[in-house]
Amino acid sequence: MKKIGLGIAAVFLLVVVSGFVLSQLQGNAADAAKVGDCARITGVADSPKYQAMPCESDQANVKIAKILAFNDKACPSGGTEYSTYTGQATFCLMPNFAEGNCYGQDRESGIAKVDCKTPNAVRVAKVVTGSTDPASCGKARSARFPEPAVTFCLERGDVR
Repeated sequence: MKKIGLGIAAVFLLVVVSGFVLSQLQGNAADAAKVGDCARITGVADSPKYQAMPCESDQANVKIAKILAFNDKACPSGGTEYSTYTGQATFCLMPNFAEGNCYGQDRESGIAKVDCKTPNAVRVAKVVTGSTDPASCGKARSARFPEPAVTFCLERGDVR
């Protein structure tokens, strides 16, 4: 169980790092973005790039959960911490996880879809939309985002 905890922690750390990278981007690449849009972040370590793409793409690693109004100071609380991008507006970002897929560390994009046999891969066992109830995951770990309400049930990649 300790190993899955480390894998899950690594995946979410990468999401937070990706949010920091987005906050360092220059230009208007994300200006037209709206809630529910997805993007791929690449060049995390040295030359970050934001590329909008369909959420169905295996390469899209973040989804815009909320765009804060000018006077809002923080993303919604009460669950897993969102990563953020602040430019013309502040975007609250969550991972673009799909049920049944596995995710792990990627040098180019921080987090990426990987084969479930990849060491330390985390598999999304279930995606529960409209709820942040951790009980919906049973014994699996949960990552809960209050807005929009979604719970990702996570387990080791090599467990089925």
